[in-house]
Amino acid sequence: MSRISYYRVSTGDQSVEAQRQALGGNFDREFEDVGVSGAVKAEDRPGFSQLLRYVREGDTIHVYSIDRLGRDALDVQAMVRRLLDEGVTLDVRGLGVIGRGVGELIVAVLAQMADMERHRIRERCESGRAAARVALAETGRTHKGKVSMGRPTGRRAGKEDVTPAQVVAWRRENSASIKQTAEHFGVGKATVTRYCAAALTDNAQAA
Repeated sequence: MSRISYYRVSTGDQSVEAQRQALGGNFDREFEDVGVSGAVKAEDRPGFSQLLRYVREGDTIHVYSIDRLGRDALDVQAMVRRLLDEGVTLDVRGLGVIGRGVGELIVAVLAQMADMERHRIRERCESGRAAARVALAETGRTHKGKVSMGRPTGRRAGKEDVTPAQVVAWRRENSASIKQTAEHFGVGKATVTRYCAAALTDNAQAA
């Protein structure tokens, strides 16, 4: 019998480490999906599909939360029943071991609640975007005072978009560090580093 863990995060810049620590570690096998949306059915995720091929009767699967087992309430319930039918035990953090009867009922309720919360978040986002579009058309700014609906790139509050050449020149003229330059222009340190590295390459090629 194996103790198996499964982790999932939606974007590539997120880490499963927090989930691993929350579950306690010391597993016989670990499976993960990084950068995979929760909207994807569990069995269609690369990591979870590997888990399904590996798991055997008598094994226990540990997950951080119930929504890791499917994309919506129906998918979660179907996956729970499938695993239980195969003789696999499920252990969900904060919920405990899931079995037949009451355990399945709890899963159904929790999965439905998680599904409802996702819909509420989606509705709030859509409502916010709609309000921003109306305000932008009427006043030139969104309802939150922004000049566009997109995320600001290469700009600081009250500044126009900056170019790589401007960033490099300002840093050189002020003998500024990467951090100081990033704070001045309101961009990430990685952006400043990239601009400076590109400038060095261009200068070397020109020479």
